[in-house]
Amino acid sequence: MRRKITPVLLFLCLCGSAGFAHEPTAAARSGPSAQAAAVPLNLNSATVEQLDDLPGIGPALAERIVAYRTEHGSFAQVDQLNDVKGIGDKTLEKLRAHLTLE
Repeated sequence: MRRKITPVLLFLCLCGSAGFAHEPTAAARSGPSAQAAAVPLNLNSATVEQLDDLPGIGPALAERIVAYRTEHGSFAQVDQLNDVKGIGDKTLEKLRAHLTLE
C-alpha cells in the first residue's frame, strides 16, 4: 500500500507546486515600478535614482530634472516639467499620476 501512495503523493505535490512557478516573488511584486505606481513621488525632493524609476524617464533625463530644480528652485506645478529639455506633452501625461508637489 505504501508503494502506491508515495508516487501519488509525489505527483500531487509536483502538480500543486507547478501553479506557483509563474507566481511573481515578493521582490518582483514590490520592485521600483510597483512602488512608483503605489505612492506619488514628490517632484521637489525626488532623487535622480527615484526619478529614473518613473515611466519614460532615464538616468540622463532624471539628472536634467534635478539640475533644472537646482537652477530654478522648486517646481510650483507639475506642468513646469515641460521646461526640462526632453520632456514633452506625452511624457508629462505619463508622469502626472506618479508625481506630487509638496
